[in-house]
Amino acid sequence: MATGGDNSPVSPSVQLLTGQKALVTGANSGIGLATAVALGRAGADVVVNYVTGAEEAEKVVARIEEFGVRAYAYEADVSDEDQVVAMVARMVEDFGTIDIMVANAGLQRDAAVTEMTLAQWQKVIDVNLTGQFLCAREAAKEFIRRGVVEEVSRAAGKIVCMSSVHQVIPWSGHVNYASSKGGVAMMMQTLAQELAPHRIRVNAVAPGAIRTPINRDAWSTPEAEADLLRLIPYRRVGDPDDIANAVVALVSDLLDYVVGTTLYVDGGMTLFPGFATGG
Repeated sequence: MATGGDNSPVSPSVQLLTGQKALVTGANSGIGLATAVALGRAGADVVVNYVTGAEEAEKVVARIEEFGVRAYAYEADVSDEDQVVAMVARMVEDFGTIDIMVANAGLQRDAAVTEMTLAQWQKVIDVNLTGQFLCAREAAKEFIRRGVVEEVSRAAGKIVCMSSVHQVIPWSGHVNYASSKGGVAMMMQTLAQELAPHRIRVNAVAPGAIRTPINRDAWSTPEAEADLLRLIPYRRVGDPDDIANAVVALVSDLLDYVVGTTLYVDGGMTLFPGFATGG
């Protein structure tokens, strides 16, 4: 049986993306890993971006190549403009173009607001928000240059911004992270508005609680998981494949008329579960 980023079972995907070229940032672990593998399973050639962890990235490449598609790993810091420009240029040179950009790379630098340093604030904004802008900008340039190739996709290109439920749910002790994701939401909508006339679809996926290394402390013990489940009406913590499968659907022609939308994949976390019994 095929597995996703954290070895959770998942059914084989229909090859909805045959012939397309995808780049996934932060793709050597967690949600990015699962998404890169799912895109390859769906028929896309994939660039696996990473900033640290070259060995892990090469393992992701090997998994993707098992589906009979092409893949390679590329080291780049998405908050560095020159590195992003070079990464996309290299992809266009090697693969001929880009059809799908999944701006997934992100991080946390948590602290109470009175203790948070400017460096902690700026690092999160630089990676989570500016990094997504740079990746979207470079992809959009190629989408506009090439235009629609009907035999490949109805759209000239697809951009997926990886957001979070914390684009709408405040999160004490994480003001830099929540602010970055709130910014991603408005950036995505504005890019979608501007780029839609070029037949470029820009959307976001907003994960809830997902079993990834970034939030291991929230689910790694039975006690922690029980606390977390109180915030999730669906009563399970998500797996990376829950997000990866949503991305595959979102960038496929099945959802060609979806533009400027945030798809919440959160088990109902944004339903304000505290009001189920206390409204």
